[in-house]
Amino acid sequence: MKKGRLGNFGLGGLCKRLIVSLGGSPRNAAGAQPPIAFHHPCCILNHMAQYRQTHFDASFGALSDATRRGVLEQLGRADASITALAERFHMTLTGMKKHVGVLEQAGLVSTEKVGRVRTCKLGRRGLEQEAAWIERYRQLWAARFDELDIVVEELKRKEKANGRKKRK
Repeated sequence: MKKGRLGNFGLGGLCKRLIVSLGGSPRNAAGAQPPIAFHHPCCILNHMAQYRQTHFDASFGALSDATRRGVLEQLGRADASITALAERFHMTLTGMKKHVGVLEQAGLVSTEKVGRVRTCKLGRRGLEQEAAWIERYRQLWAARFDELDIVVEELKRKEKANGRKKRK
């Protein structure tokens, strides 16, 4: 193997080092080598794809709670303090801080502390990527349902034609 920026390790060695540095083991419990994916360059690409999935997981996780969706709606109208949001949603201050923290981790809300008041406002990051992801699946399912409609219509036509033959 030609020595390059990775030294003697190559991509397989890099993947092994990456797995070990993440707390894993390049060998399974029986001592066998892991599947080929760990030695293939795609493992690096998978790690890059994981960032996007983690980003989506945080966004969809934040949106999975009705209170957090309500907070986003409220902040869409006007900035608000955590205290005001807690009162609006009949929650404890601690509970609202946790909800705002989840939204902040997802990048949907930003907070700024001035004196003793922490003000919340919508984050700079919108949900365009998530909306595009949902739209791709909506189109996929719409196409599948259109195909299913065609099959159902064909079956109805055949059933109707068979019914006429039996009567005669």
